[in-house]
Amino acid sequence: MSTDTKKEKATKFFPKPGQMALMPDISGNTINGLGETEKRRASPIYWHDPAMLAHGKVQKWFYTQNPDDPHIAKARTERQRYINAEVPPKSGEPVQRSAEDWTAALLTHASGLDLDLIGVAEIDPKWVFEGYEVRKKFVVMIGIAHDYDEISHLPSGRGGAEVVRQYARGTKVAKELAGWFRQQGHDATPHGGPLAGPMLLIPAALACGFGELGKHGSIINEKFGSSFRLACVFTDVPLVPTAAPSIGVDDFCANCQICSNACPPDAILPEKNWVRGEKRWYVDFDSCLPYFNENFGCGICIAVCPFSRPDIGPKLVEKLARRRARKNRV
Repeated sequence: MSTDTKKEKATKFFPKPGQMALMPDISGNTINGLGETEKRRASPIYWHDPAMLAHGKVQKWFYTQNPDDPHIAKARTERQRYINAEVPPKSGEPVQRSAEDWTAALLTHASGLDLDLIGVAEIDPKWVFEGYEVRKKFVVMIGIAHDYDEISHLPSGRGGAEVVRQYARGTKVAKELAGWFRQQGHDATPHGGPLAGPMLLIPAALACGFGELGKHGSIINEKFGSSFRLACVFTDVPLVPTAAPSIGVDDFCANCQICSNACPPDAILPEKNWVRGEKRWYVDFDSCLPYFNENFGCGICIAVCPFSRPDIGPKLVEKLARRRARKNRV
C-alpha cells in the first residue's frame, strides 16, 4: 500500500483586517506556553467565557461570521435538543462494586450507546485549566467518529454541519452515561464540546488509549484517524484506567507533509516544540485562529490526514510496526 504524503501547497490565506484589529497584544502561543520548559497548567485561551479571555473579543467576532448555511442551521437545531436535555438526579443508595466490576459494567453499558470510543483515565491535576478545579477522581472519555464522506467537505457548510452533529452526539452520550451513574446513586458530571470545560480533554484521551498526538495537534486513532470528537463524564466511581497503546504516529508524522501542505494559514509547525514542559507537536495558534474564525471552523487537517480515510489506519499501523521491527533487528 502506498500513501501520498506530500500533496500540493494550499493557497496562502490572508486574514481580514477587521478581525486582526481585535487581536490582543499578547500572542496566543505565549498563553499556550510555547517555548516553556517547565511544567504548568494550561491557561484558558478560547471557548471559555470571553470576558475572562485575552482573545475574548475575537471569540465574539467568530459568532458574527456565522454563515447563513442550511446544513449548519439544521445541525444546530438538532444539537440544541441535546444541550437542553436534563440529566436525571442522583437517586437511591449508592451501588457498591470493585473498580474492576465497575469498569466491566461501564464498558458493557457503553456498548449499547451511540459512541465509537470509550476509555478511563485517572485525572491528572495538570490537565485542569488554571482558575478551575475538578474534584472528581476519574474521567470517562468518549470518542464520537465523523462520517468521512461528510467531514471531507470541510471547511464548507456541509462539513461544518457534520462537526456540529458529532458534538451533539457527544453531548447526548455524555448525558446518558452520567445519568447511568446517577441512577446507581453516584454523582457524575457530563461535558460535551465544542465549548471548553474545566479540563483539557486531549491529554486525558491520550492517557486512556484513544491514540497518539499527530503533527496537526489532534489525536490519531488507529481506526478513526483524527476524524472524531471528544466528550467526557467526570465521576468518583472507582474505575480501572484503560491502556494507551503505541501505534507509531511520531514516525509517520515526522515524514508526512499532507496536513502541513493542506493548511491555508500554514499553522502546523514542522518540528516538535517545548510546550509547558513537554516537547510535542504544536499548531501555531496565532496563525490558525484567524482562518478558523473566518470559515466558522476548519478541520482541514483532520479531514486530509491519511489515517482518517476509512480502513486505512490499521494498514498504516501494520506498516509502521513492520518498519520498527526491521530497525530493531539492525
